[in-house]
This record gives sequence, C-alpha cells and structure tokens, in this order.
Amino acid sequence: MGRPACDLVDPRRLLRVAKVTRDDVARLAGTSTAVVSYVINNGPRPVAPATRERVLAAIKELGYRPDRVAQAMASRRTDLIGMIVPDARQPFFAEMTHAVEQAAAERGKMVLVGNSDYRNEREIHYLRAFLGMRVSGLILVSQGMSESAAAEIDAWDARVVLLHERPEAIDDVAVVTDDVGGAQLATRHLLEHGHEYVVCLGGVESTPSVGDPVADHIEGWRRAMQESGRSTEGRLVQAPYDRYAAYEVALGLLAGPDRPPAIFCSTDDQAIGVLRAARELRIDVPGELAVAGFDNVKEAALTDPPLTTISSDRPAMARAAVDLVLDDGLRVAGSRRERVKQFPSALIIRRSCGCG
Repeated sequence: MGRPACDLVDPRRLLRVAKVTRDDVARLAGTSTAVVSYVINNGPRPVAPATRERVLAAIKELGYRPDRVAQAMASRRTDLIGMIVPDARQPFFAEMTHAVEQAAAERGKMVLVGNSDYRNEREIHYLRAFLGMRVSGLILVSQGMSESAAAEIDAWDARVVLLHERPEAIDDVAVVTDDVGGAQLATRHLLEHGHEYVVCLGGVESTPSVGDPVADHIEGWRRAMQESGRSTEGRLVQAPYDRYAAYEVALGLLAGPDRPPAIFCSTDDQAIGVLRAARELRIDVPGELAVAGFDNVKEAALTDPPLTTISSDRPAMARAAVDLVLDDGLRVAGSRRERVKQFPSALIIRRSCGCG
C-alpha cells in the first residue's frame, strides 16, 4: 500500500520552512545560479525573456529573498550610495538629493544622506561612517574639501563623485554646472535693463575662493561687470546662503542711503530673502529694484514677483553622478576635462528682473 495522502510531504513546503537559497531557485527554474544572479541584479549579462520569467516565477513560488548582507560581504559593497550635502533644508540641496535618490533607484540602489552643516568635522564624520558601511560609492557636495577629507577618501580607496567644482588637488570625478557662465548671464541681463550697476550677494567670510559654486557665481558677476566697464568696488556684499539670514542682510542694504538698483544673488534662497525684505520696506520689485537669483528652485516660480534665475538640469546631473559613482571605470586615467562633466546653465526670465 502507498503512504496515506496526509503523510506525503511536498519538498517545496520544506523549502519554505528551511532557508530558501539561490540554488533552490535555480533548481526549480531549471537554470544555473549564475542566471538567477543576473536576473536578481539586472546584469551584468542579459537573460532571455522566457528564462527570466521562469526565474521570477520560481522566486515568487519559493518566497526567496536575497541575502543582501552576504552579498555585501562577498563583494565588499552594499546596495547603498552615500551622499553628503551642506544642508538638506535648503531647497537646492533638497531637490538635488531627491534627484539623486530617483537616479539611484533606477540602478537598484538606495541613498544614505548626511548633512555636513558646512562644517569640515561633520563632513569627515559622514565620510567615515558611510565608507565604513561599504557603500557602493559616495556623492559629495563639499564646501571646499579639506586635506583631512581628501586623506580619508584616499585611505578607503573609495569611489567618490563630487557634485560640485572640485579642488585641483583632488583626483576624483566631478559633475558640475557652468557656474561662472550662468552668473555672467544673469548679471548681463540685469545690466541690459539699463541699471547703472549690479550688487552681488555673495557668500560668507569662510566661503572658499576657489572650488566653490558661490565663488564661481561671484567671479561670473565680476566678469560681467568688468566687461561692461562698471566697477565692482564696494558692490560685493557678504551674506549667508539661506533666505532667513539673507533677509536680515537685505534689510540693512535696502534701507541704507545707497540702495542698489539691481541685485544678483548667488542662490535663490538669498533672493527670496531679498524679495521679502523689499516687500517689508515697500520697495517695488522690479520697478525700483531688479533681482535675479541662481539655482531655479521650484519656489522661484512662486515668489512675488516670480524670480528670474539661472537653471541647470538637475535630473541629468544626478543621473551622471550616480552612473559615475557606480561604474567600474571610475578611476581610469584621463585629463581633468575628461573626468569632469559640466552641464550648461540657462537663464530663466521671469518678472523680478523687469521683464513683462
């Protein structure tokens, strides 16, 4: 006599009790463990559609879950990308971080975010923490990388992409926008409205003079002023990057006896602070004061009046940064021009400059 039906055990049920392995999936799908790996990781080799469907069906039936910890230990890398920004509360960095997260998700990666608060010791803290987690790579928005931070990166032999203009001494790949050219565009446009001169809201005393976007914005403003024969003497005003502190600076600047006819702000957040101060002082923008910013954050279109600003393709920059940080050829030899991806700047004209 055969065994009672109640005594028969489906081996697939046993697999559900025991830990399901990649070998089990391969056996049920009738393929190799390598092919299962290609399906799970979307590469590096292509898999025929019919085979892929069999593997996915086996994964679903067996309830297989890849052991990410074991994979990380074997490859010495995780499915994580580290990203360090100065301050994710600022709209530009928030929007850039979101773009990086979307680009990383397209590559099957997740993003860990740390805020350096513009402090070198915090930047190094996150560098050590993320690299110690064996992230697949690191995207760094740095306010002038220090020698200590550079040494930390070299010690880990890490894959790093600077989403920022890099110092010459750092031998890493960078994804940047044309900051100098963009600032020139904005300043020229303000001058074309017939203003005698344009004041620049720059950075703070600690802003690096080289390798920082705000420093490049100041340089672009200076070039546009000089090429038009106008002096920059006494027309560069230090201001923090955020709207709240910039508002305080703008109150003093606009309430003084030498109120400027036009202001180019190194960030849109600064420009939003300037617009608020002008409204409080009952200064008509753009009738009595023209304003332009840089970054084209989403709020720039909602200010009153809408803000003229400089834009760059953040989604494309984010995809480029993620692709570079995950590519095995990141450290191939090449000139600086080949290793830095620069995206163009575009002038976005709205009403704050005086255009209709």
